[in-house]
Amino acid sequence: MLTRLSIRDFAVVRAAELEFGPGLTVISGETGAGKSLLVDALGLLAGLRADSGVVRHGAERAELSAGFDLADAPAALAWLREQELDDGDQCELRRTLRADGGSRAWINGRPATLSQLAALSAHLVEIHGQHEHQALLSRHSQLALLDAYGGHAEALAAVREAARAWAALERERERLTQQGDVSDRIAWLEHQLRELDAEPLDPAAIAELLASHRRHAHAAGLIAACDEAVARLGGDDGPSLARQLRQVRALLAREAEHEPRLAEADAMLDAAAIQLDEAAALLDRVRADLDLDPAALDALDRRLGRLHDLARKHRVPVEGLAATREAMAAELDALRGAGERLAMLERERAAAVAGWRAAAARLGAARAEAAARMAEATTAAIAELGMGGGRFEVQLEPTGEERPDPLGAERVEFLVSANAGQPPRPLRKVASGGELSRISLAIEVTALGLDAVPTMVFDEVDTGIGGAVADIVGRRLRALGETRQVLCVTHLPQVAAHGHAHYRVSKAAHDGVTQSAVQRLDARERTEELARMLGGVDVSREARAAARRLLQGVD
Repeated sequence: MLTRLSIRDFAVVRAAELEFGPGLTVISGETGAGKSLLVDALGLLAGLRADSGVVRHGAERAELSAGFDLADAPAALAWLREQELDDGDQCELRRTLRADGGSRAWINGRPATLSQLAALSAHLVEIHGQHEHQALLSRHSQLALLDAYGGHAEALAAVREAARAWAALERERERLTQQGDVSDRIAWLEHQLRELDAEPLDPAAIAELLASHRRHAHAAGLIAACDEAVARLGGDDGPSLARQLRQVRALLAREAEHEPRLAEADAMLDAAAIQLDEAAALLDRVRADLDLDPAALDALDRRLGRLHDLARKHRVPVEGLAATREAMAAELDALRGAGERLAMLERERAAAVAGWRAAAARLGAARAEAAARMAEATTAAIAELGMGGGRFEVQLEPTGEERPDPLGAERVEFLVSANAGQPPRPLRKVASGGELSRISLAIEVTALGLDAVPTMVFDEVDTGIGGAVADIVGRRLRALGETRQVLCVTHLPQVAAHGHAHYRVSKAAHDGVTQSAVQRLDARERTEELARMLGGVDVSREARAAARRLLQGVD
């Protein structure tokens, strides 16, 4: 719901701040005072393009902003979250228009493009009056309104799900068919796998191969090191660590009775002696495993060479060959089963198409029934709004598409005949702005605001009418205001009397420059404004009495 509209240096408006609540808000004023400027400001905040002429003469830029409460606009809130522009349950649109023709826009204080303004505003406000503002002129919006009127949410969801399932199968089928003849690929993969399977590729086997190669490559040095180490630890020739350790322990034992701590040192040396014996035994075992074997080393070299060749061929490290082998095996299995999967996909696609057709047929039947009801009710509403002989039709046209469509098997066109004897034409081709506004009002009232947009703006919907018809228009707008927020620019007192709130736009010259001002009217001021609308510039006692009767006659 629109809660606030702020305008500064826009056209003939120097500054205006308007607050809005639920229900019907009417805006009146003398001809040329700038009533429709408020609608124009909302249109620009909704992403419409503007020229430098909208900037007030003498000002550098015009500034427009609007605040919205999103409690009744879940689609807008979802859009903001998707775009990461959300700021709680409130939303502010702001736009500046420079005198040099430049323009900037913000959503919740963050820079935005005009296309983003338009996308968000489509969930917030509908402006009825001028052709370029008409959401109802869009065939997509017409279809959405018919589905809302008929309560087709469940049937439409079934059609969308059936179309989605078919689309997923179609994408898989296209992917498989695009592979073409895969026999060459299968043969290549089989050859590569034979090469890879000829070698042990698991990490443990590769690690053992590398370790064995290092042992054989350095066998001579390892043998010499083991022999020398064993000799130094306990050899009979020359001094050894074991013999020196025994001598040290004997020396300490002779003196241990004089210093108890020497016993602790002897215990440590005893443990060291045990470790030396174990180390010597391990060295003997290692030495026994070592042998100078050029043939074995050559075999290990060849195995490692084959692994490195494979790694270079597949452009992976040696350790990555196992993963490459698994990926190739998986691809080979998939290719071998492609023909079988394609046959199965054809059956699944046929079933999906049949499911979509059944769901689309149910939706189409529901749409046809809702279209007849909507046409009858809207035709009656058009007659009430002063267009006797007018006729409204909802035309369903088959799409003729072979592919399952998530929106169903038909499209909608709203047709209107404004006068008796004239053939109905598409609503988007209706020439008269006043007729278009009233037809839009009739459609919205018939649908009881079932579309998701919470705020509706009607600009001069009462053009060319008066008397009892004007009162009906006012009652219809007020009824619509029970389910949606409605703003209406009007010049008829019969319409203005039905507003829950009333703003007056007036103009006056200041320092030789004409400026417009906007004022919210209290009960007394409202009576005066209705009297002016009834009686002209000179407000008479009779006009005031008539104004009071209009206000008293509002339910």
